[in-house]
Amino acid sequence: MQTENIPLDETNCFSSFFIDYINEKSDLKDFYADFPRIENFKSIIENRNFSQANRDVLVERLLNQYEETTASEKVTNNIKSLSEQNTFTITTGHQLNIFTGPLYFIYKIVTVINTCKALKEKYPEKHFVPVYWMASEDHDFDEINHFYFDGEKYEWNTDQKGAVGRFKLNGIEDILDRLPSGIDFFKEAYGKPTLAEAARSYVNHLFGEEGIVVVDADDQELKRLFAPVIEDDLLNHSPHKACENSSVDLQALGYKTQVSAREVNFFYLDENVRERIETNGDSFRVVDTDIQFSKTEIQNLIQEHPERFSPNVILRPLYQETILPNLAYVGGPSEAVYWLQFKSVFDHYKIDFPLLMPRNFALVIPANEAAKWEKTGLSTKDLFLDKDAAFAKWVSLNSNEDLSYSEEIEQLSSIYQSLGEKAAKVDPTLRQHLETLKTNAENKLRNAEKKLVSAEKRKHANRESQISAVKDALFPGGSLQERRDNFLNFYLSDPQFIQTLLDTFDAFEYSMYLLFDENN
Repeated sequence: MQTENIPLDETNCFSSFFIDYINEKSDLKDFYADFPRIENFKSIIENRNFSQANRDVLVERLLNQYEETTASEKVTNNIKSLSEQNTFTITTGHQLNIFTGPLYFIYKIVTVINTCKALKEKYPEKHFVPVYWMASEDHDFDEINHFYFDGEKYEWNTDQKGAVGRFKLNGIEDILDRLPSGIDFFKEAYGKPTLAEAARSYVNHLFGEEGIVVVDADDQELKRLFAPVIEDDLLNHSPHKACENSSVDLQALGYKTQVSAREVNFFYLDENVRERIETNGDSFRVVDTDIQFSKTEIQNLIQEHPERFSPNVILRPLYQETILPNLAYVGGPSEAVYWLQFKSVFDHYKIDFPLLMPRNFALVIPANEAAKWEKTGLSTKDLFLDKDAAFAKWVSLNSNEDLSYSEEIEQLSSIYQSLGEKAAKVDPTLRQHLETLKTNAENKLRNAEKKLVSAEKRKHANRESQISAVKDALFPGGSLQERRDNFLNFYLSDPQFIQTLLDTFDAFEYSMYLLFDENN
């Protein structure tokens, strides 16, 4: 597969906050430990402090979680190796989107796997385990209940409530019946009892030979390791104070923060329930329920049933780093910037803050679309212009007429500058009047230029349609392909698609990959 790379800041698809991070803007350096270059892993490897007791619990729980999964030898060995002090994890997390959801889910896991391979080559005396952290406790079902394949939206509807990982899979077979052949692994996955078990199954099928370990943190014994933080958050609200300080500092630098801490950053989790916990005087209540606890009752509940406390977005990262010997978190642009709000929370609990790695980004360009775009004469970077801007550029490059009034506007500006100087000698207040006349005249010329360009565009309607068609194919719904299309759009015609990504992506290449796909 031929490739090309475009700097992310030249795509106009990412926030200035994220671009500043990957460009290592000095203002942000206090909000993370170190930038994720491979040589910077040396320090965190040498200093990562993770207890043997936590390792032992982690291994025992993972082996238990995999009892109903046919794991590869590499996965089993990776799980067992986590008991050793020279083993570390590289982690990504994601919601339990049905049928993997958008394409970037695949890119996340590929990035994690390739990071581990690169680190093993750089630091051969250490062992690195790729981890997919399932967001099994999430309750935003509307965000995960659909995917897009071959231009069609497939949606699963259910009236179940609570943590989505616990959802039964009744009704999802209707989607399986509508999909083409070649997805037997999905049929096996969605024959499992719950959505979390289904996700583990299909991730294991797609990436098991690469050693990916799937973690379901909705687990009593793993939560028990986090009990001190649960109690501190509920009683002392320490994370709220620490996170708010970071948020204020980022806002002072002109950045819009992504998330806000609450006084209590846990949900109450039980069958069919995942609702926020709030303080209510000297007691605690579960929002939208009749459930209440006294201080003593909730302290006892933390000790006896820690699994009933589910961290929100503020504390999920801390929970992850509490139960994993982790070195880096691989995330998308929004994840990378909201993690920057959390370093002060990690510092408060004296837990190592991981390196924040952007995942790989890519645009897959089928051969027919590449051929159509090549005929336009526009560059591949121009793919990231919006339709109007791309067509306007084509017109400016291909018209036989001079469509720019820039020279005339410059001459006009010079004339008004001269007029203003003459007028000012008589009455200085007239200079502003001439400046206003100049601005009005320039605006009129620019509007006339737009009409001239529009008139020229109408002569080339066919080319406009061609540019629009390619844009619609590669940016479905006006969005980046990776945020919308499902991987089945490419995998079914090319079963080696994932292997090609593994062979092509460099985990430490923070740019947009253009992948020219000859199989589509």
